[in-house]
Amino acid sequence: MPAAKLSSAVPAAPMGKGTAAPVKATPLLIALFCVLWSSAFAAAKIGLLYCPPLLLLGVRFLCAGALILIACALFGALRPLSRRDWGALIVAGVLNNAAYLGLSYTGTVTVSSGLTAVIISANPLLTALLAGPVLGERLTVRKLGGVLLGMVGVAIVLRSRLADAHEDLRGTLFVLAGLVALTAGTLVFKRLKTAAGLWQASGIQSLAAGIALLPVALATENLAAVRLTPDLLMSFAYLVGPVSIGGYSLWYFILGRSSATEATALHFIMPPLGLFFGWLLLGEYIPPLDFLGVLPIAAGIWLVTR
Repeated sequence: MPAAKLSSAVPAAPMGKGTAAPVKATPLLIALFCVLWSSAFAAAKIGLLYCPPLLLLGVRFLCAGALILIACALFGALRPLSRRDWGALIVAGVLNNAAYLGLSYTGTVTVSSGLTAVIISANPLLTALLAGPVLGERLTVRKLGGVLLGMVGVAIVLRSRLADAHEDLRGTLFVLAGLVALTAGTLVFKRLKTAAGLWQASGIQSLAAGIALLPVALATENLAAVRLTPDLLMSFAYLVGPVSIGGYSLWYFILGRSSATEATALHFIMPPLGLFFGWLLLGEYIPPLDFLGVLPIAAGIWLVTR
């Protein structure tokens, strides 16, 4: 499991040059991140039944960013930042939050939450292939083998669902574009470190994503399509609190304490969890080949992170 490798990484402040006492990415924190990240796909699918995707995301990130930065101000966690720091955080926020989830949510309107989780789990392959030239990380034979095994599992699930016409091709392409945005955001996060602490960095990135998304949402989506149902409110509350504030902060925390390749390998565990939450909360059908695809995914995680 990823815990051993991640916890042994040299601690570094996420998006920051300095930090207080070093804290390790413990197995409990890693498990919590995996549950929050994978359950978010099903929670989003519920919210999208009652609200257009970009409106849901724009308001979500504005609320999450504002809450985080208000808390930072109250507890004295705001640091003065340079223009470069602001620019790096804004770019990372637009890629990691606005572009990745804007494209993914648009695709999730017409595809299952389980398929979205499977596609996004391919993040480690793109990250591992680019981390060498961009970040100078070494891609060993073992890590490459693990990444390829994980991709085999993802391909099995993807082929099964598209071949049997369970999923919409256009929606699948939107989610694939979201995957590219997430990979770019991961590399930007690791490359452009700033003086911001974990919470300040997370808050600024969320706020930047909300500001980028909301004008596009208001220009392209219909406010009258929003239905304020209890399901929408519960979905929104979960996406703002546990996912945006908790899950994203944990992701930046883990990414700051391991290599990009090792951290993104966690995404290979998202397919089984994402499929499980899609079945549990939405009653989504799970083709038998999905279970076969989980085996190489699990093997890939072990090889990359052991």
